[in-house]
Amino acid sequence: MELVIKREREQSREKISFSGKTVKELLLKLKLNPETVLVVRKKEVLTEDELVKNKDKIEILSVVSGG
Repeated sequence: MELVIKREREQSREKISFSGKTVKELLLKLKLNPETVLVVRKKEVLTEDELVKNKDKIEILSVVSGG
C-alpha cells in the first residue's frame, strides 16, 4: 500500500510504500519511538493498534513536554 506521510518536525511530506497493517508497524518502519510522537489521520489521533489503509494521509506530530 502507499501512504502519504507528513512530518511536522522536519516540515516534510513523502509518499512511502508500506506492507504492514498497524500504526505500530508504521512507526517501526519509520524508526520512530511511539512515546515521542502522535500519529494523526483526518484530525483524529490514532493508537498503535489502529489499522492504516491504502492512500491514507498520516501526520506525525512531535510530543512536547515541559515543566
